[in-house]
Amino acid sequence: METVPLFEVAAPVPAPVVEDEAPQWPAPALMVVVRGLPGPQGSKRHVGNGVMIESSAKVKPWRADVVSAAVEAREKIEGFAKLSGPLRVDLVFSFDRPKGHMGSGRNATVVRPSAPLRPHVKPDLSKLVRSTEDALTTAGVYQDDALIVEYGQLGKWYTTDHGLVDGVLDGPGCTIRLWRIERPKVVDE
Repeated sequence: METVPLFEVAAPVPAPVVEDEAPQWPAPALMVVVRGLPGPQGSKRHVGNGVMIESSAKVKPWRADVVSAAVEAREKIEGFAKLSGPLRVDLVFSFDRPKGHMGSGRNATVVRPSAPLRPHVKPDLSKLVRSTEDALTTAGVYQDDALIVEYGQLGKWYTTDHGLVDGVLDGPGCTIRLWRIERPKVVDE
C-alpha cells in the first residue's frame, strides 16, 4: 500500500536580506559551535543506597563536547572574562534525519513529502537546554545559567535545513550564541 501525504512539506524559507537594514543585535559576546549528538539532562533513576544516576547515557559525552568547544571558543578571545549580568542566548540544536525520512534509490538524498518538518520527538528541548546551559557553566562561560533571561533562536532542526536556517549545522550538534543585555542608551534631543 502506498503512503500518500496529506499535505506538502515545504522547506523553510530564509528571511530576505535587506542591505541597509541594521542588525537587531550586535555581534554576540561569545559564539560556540559544538559537534556531537546533543544529550538531554533531566530524569534521574535510583540505583540503590541513595545513589541517583542520569537516565540518558548521552548527557555525559554531550556535556564534555560542549565544555571542550566552549573552552576553545573562550580561549580565542583575548582577555575573555566570565560573562556577567543578564544574558540572551540562541541554542540551535541540529539532528540527522532518520533514514526513513529519505527517499530510496536515486531519491536517497531527497526528503520524503510525508517526513516531519522538525524533530518533534525525544529528546525534549527543555532537557537539551538544561544539559547545554550547565555545561557552559562548567566551561566558565558564565557564573551561573540563572543569568540567562532571554532566548532568541531556540529549537531543534534537522541537518537537512543546513544553509536554509541560520545556525543549523551540517551534522549533529548545536550553535550557541550569547549576548550581554545592556541598558538602552538615552538619546538627548
